[in-house]
Amino acid sequence: MEETRKRRRKQKKKRLVLKTALFTALVGLLAVGTGAWYIVNQLNDTAASAYQGLNRGDKSELRVQPVDVGKDNFSMLILGSDFRDGDSGGERTDTMIVGTFNKGDRSIKLTSIPRDTYTEIIGYTEGPFYDKINHAHAFGGIDMAIDTVENLLDIPIDHYGLARFDGLVDIIDALDGIEVDVTYEFNFNEKSRDVDFDFTKGPTHMDGEMALAYARERKSAEGGGDKGRGIRQQQVIESIIDRTASLSSITRFNDFFDAIGNNLQMDLTFGNIVSLHGYASSIDSIETLQLQTDGHMRQDIYGNNIWYEDAVEEELLELQHTLREHLELPVENDSTLETSTSDSLD
Repeated sequence: MEETRKRRRKQKKKRLVLKTALFTALVGLLAVGTGAWYIVNQLNDTAASAYQGLNRGDKSELRVQPVDVGKDNFSMLILGSDFRDGDSGGERTDTMIVGTFNKGDRSIKLTSIPRDTYTEIIGYTEGPFYDKINHAHAFGGIDMAIDTVENLLDIPIDHYGLARFDGLVDIIDALDGIEVDVTYEFNFNEKSRDVDFDFTKGPTHMDGEMALAYARERKSAEGGGDKGRGIRQQQVIESIIDRTASLSSITRFNDFFDAIGNNLQMDLTFGNIVSLHGYASSIDSIETLQLQTDGHMRQDIYGNNIWYEDAVEEELLELQHTLREHLELPVENDSTLETSTSDSLD
């Protein structure tokens, strides 16, 4: 058991996951060359088109004053959506990552929250209401998603970024494709997108649609399910970063920035983004954490048996402590930390 906890707590250096590729591309470009007037001008336009403020205003209710991302420690909720035009129901955010940024050592921690985490959805009803955390955005938009994550992790969420999955296709096409080392042979067929790809093992040049198919594959016997899909998503992200690492590799700047601006929504201004340049050297040493959960079936409000993930209380308390320390917020005694687990409901 102790060894398992040690493995869980071990922080590994990883790239951002697939659905945050748009945000990564923005920060990555700042790292490789904001000195060019053309790039600065394009970033300004992109940030303006992507900007959308929050109903709550410019600060979390857990803050006394709004934070300055250039001078203060801050947090950001990064959301990834697989929602497409024509889909029914609300927009669920199947990727939820909280980034915490420490100004002192310019360090970044990224905390992944499993999409099926069973927690209180803040603001949905007058009384307590529990559901999967990825439903919060569908029920009440960005503000409800932020309030719910704040309640779960016991930290303020200062900013957000929402990236739409389909935007990855346009970004990769604007880069004239990427090279990915396919690890096994499989066929990917999706009638809704009219795509049918046969993947063979070895280095493969992929356009946007093919890369998206590779990243989403999880049905074949060798796919490894969701965990295997995560590995393939990392491969695609690493390939994107490799392509954007040199300005000379980007020949279609207008298409590239259009792809970002059309598929990214955030409450960061251009000035905020420029202030993030100080963290550029930390992109290769990001510490990744994950909320640890235990899964089981539970009946929803309609009586259906649904798979949920419950936060492991001890691990949640430790994670809350870690994130508050990273943001240099007061850390309460562990015994008094409030949690949003559903253990008391069972």
